[in-house]
Amino acid sequence: MSTCVFVQIRCRPGTTYRVAEAVALKELHSELYSTSGEWDLLMKLYVPEGEDVGRFVNERLLDVPDIERSLTTLTFKAF
Repeated sequence: MSTCVFVQIRCRPGTTYRVAEAVALKELHSELYSTSGEWDLLMKLYVPEGEDVGRFVNERLLDVPDIERSLTTLTFKAF
């Protein structure tokens, strides 16, 4: 069973759409939204069973240019 995680992404000013396009091309996500507030993008993804969540996010997502910071939230149970 895969692990559902949400990743919030802060981009360098003026690069949000470019970052979103680059992230979308990786086809890692289930959903990807632009958001208001402290974070620019919100991404829902499923990490395959047996994969380390931190390594998966760092190696497959955070290599996208112009990402300044991310916040990953692990989920436990859907209601």
